[in-house]
Amino acid sequence: MKKNLIKLMILVVACFIIVNGDGQTAYIPSCCDSISVIDVATNIVFTKILIGPSAYGVSVSPDGGRVYITNPNYNSVSVINSFTNSVIDIIQVGTNPQGICVAPDGSHVYVANTDNTGIVSVINTSTDTVEATISVGSFPIGVCVSPDGSKVYVNNGGSTTMDVINTATNNVTATITVGSHPFGICVTPDGSKLYIADENGYKVSVISTATNTLLDTIPVGLNAEGICISPDGTKVYVAVGADSSVVVINTANDSILAIITVGNGSEGISVSPDGSKVYVANYNGNSVSVINTVTNTVSATLNIGLGPQAFGNFISTADVGMPSIYPPTQIITIYPNPTNSILNIKQTNSPSTQSSNQLIITDILGNEVYKETLSGIDNSISISTWNNGIYFYEIRSDNCIVSESGKFVIQK
Repeated sequence: MKKNLIKLMILVVACFIIVNGDGQTAYIPSCCDSISVIDVATNIVFTKILIGPSAYGVSVSPDGGRVYITNPNYNSVSVINSFTNSVIDIIQVGTNPQGICVAPDGSHVYVANTDNTGIVSVINTSTDTVEATISVGSFPIGVCVSPDGSKVYVNNGGSTTMDVINTATNNVTATITVGSHPFGICVTPDGSKLYIADENGYKVSVISTATNTLLDTIPVGLNAEGICISPDGTKVYVAVGADSSVVVINTANDSILAIITVGNGSEGISVSPDGSKVYVANYNGNSVSVINTVTNTVSATLNIGLGPQAFGNFISTADVGMPSIYPPTQIITIYPNPTNSILNIKQTNSPSTQSSNQLIITDILGNEVYKETLSGIDNSISISTWNNGIYFYEIRSDNCIVSESGKFVIQK
């Protein structure tokens, strides 16, 4: 009896490990009302989170468990639980919040409120409340935190300056003259240099953090907004909207390595934690370009929806949940996602295994709402009477092994 119980427990644990594998994800706000959530490994949009119009800035917590989104129209920050991909809190901040960055230890979030009063809101993540406000220059927008968490760097888009904040005192300790309209900002992994995208100045400014002085300027083109740096600190990627391109900078000598044509109106940009991919949100192209960083070429283009923006670090930097012990099999394709009346299921594996695939669908509370053995290649389910929300699906074989799992959204 004990042996059978142990075997059952092992099987349950094995199924749990497979089901709960989530991996790296990208969160892309659009100018409409949703966040597209992309599986970075497969470049598949597997769910959308309804959040309201004009969501803009993004920052993912270091442990990958929370995603913070600025809502300029509502003067707020939405907090997303990345395990459930649902909004769990809304925090009121200053006027027109845009840039946002989580501290390396995850304890605080810094929000640039882009209006002429020049305020940065400091959110305590343990309580999800604003515990301080810091006066900076006019129209602050881009914000990043030093790797050791001791400093916050804020671009003042309404002037030609950038402010340095001491996080222990929440005071501005230095103001540095940079470009004509500093926008996006990133810091090297060793904390020694800052790279600032100058939207109207056609350039990237390079700042020494030790001396708070300008080291160099690199010409890149008009409307340089989004900027990010590779995990090893060797490359900086700049989204240049007017040219619909990404400029790749070698940080060893601050020279241009490559210029990559992407979608129309490149704006937000972020690099995967392993450095192998760069995602670019193309505002005018309604798409996301995926760059292979080895070849500096676009390897995929994802249709996202109207006006993707994604200003900031929008790719998770840590695996969420327990990693899968099996690679993705892509046994089925579910579409459309989101859906409102019909869910189509297309089996993509071999005919010999199609007849043994069992589909199980549960709601967000874990209640089983649908179960069937799939037959043939094309299947469909009427979901017109189902409630709006997120649903989870599993594909199981005859021996109860979960070979694929995922999510879809019903939105009517």
